[in-house]
Parts: sequence; C-alpha cells; structure tokens
Amino acid sequence: MKHALLAAFALLFFPAVQGQSKLKPFFNVNAQGLWVEGYDPVAYFVDRKAVKGNPEFSLTYKGATFHFATKTHQELFRLEAEKYLPQYGGYCAYAIGANNEKVTVDPGTFTTIDGKVFLFYNAFFNNTLTSWNKDATRLHRAADEHWAAFKHSE
Repeated sequence: MKHALLAAFALLFFPAVQGQSKLKPFFNVNAQGLWVEGYDPVAYFVDRKAVKGNPEFSLTYKGATFHFATKTHQELFRLEAEKYLPQYGGYCAYAIGANNEKVTVDPGTFTTIDGKVFLFYNAFFNNTLTSWNKDATRLHRAADEHWAAFKHSE
C-alpha cells in the first residue's frame, strides 16, 4: 500500500517537476541569484566600461540581485531598470543568436548598439564578439526571435 501511494504521488508530481525544469532563468545569475558576477549594469552606459559592483549597493529586480559601483548607479537602475539591462538577460548575445543557447559571459566583453548593451562569451581563445561582428545584423535578428521564444522563470 505504501509503495502504491508513493508511485501515485510520483506520477502526479513528476509532470509538474518536468514542466518546471524546462523553464530557464530570465537573468544570467549564479546559484545565489547574483547577476553576471556582480557587475554593475548601469556602468556600461554611464562609464562605458565593465565595472564590478559593490554588494553595499545592491538591489533585487525580478528575482535577480544586482550590484552597483555607486549609490547613484543603484538609484538610476531603481528608477529605470529596463533601460539599463543588457539584452537577453545578460547572456551571450552571440550564443542566443547563433545557437539558441544561454551561455555565460565575460562581463568585460560587450558592445553597444542603438543604446542597448550586448554581452559576450570570451574565454579559451573564443571571443564571440568577434564572431558577432562578422554577421551582426542576422545574429541580432535571430537572437531577438530566439529570446522571445524562451520559456523563462522570473
């Protein structure tokens, strides 16, 4: 009887777990929910460079924790978060466009296009920003389509 109840529970529970496991995080976060290694998303716009944030200036937005280099950056983000978020949740723009995959990034490898920041993977002699630049128009269009189709948890 005990095993039958366990089996029934598993059959009822498994589909829910399976469905949830297909959801991908909206933001590129670590196991603790920290966005892109604690880099400051506002710095890409204000300082025009990648700047590590300070945990003293942190804010949680849509379930992700963001660190900022200054109190001013934190406040700018609080007022207009969507304006300062890199595209595709901070995942590698090239990987989203070329392979429909969420890949972590090197926060220092980025580009700005039409007031939007795009981050890229850059390790092991593979700088995907270089590959992106060779076919940016097609990859950008594909990345937008792929990103819109992802099933995200927020």
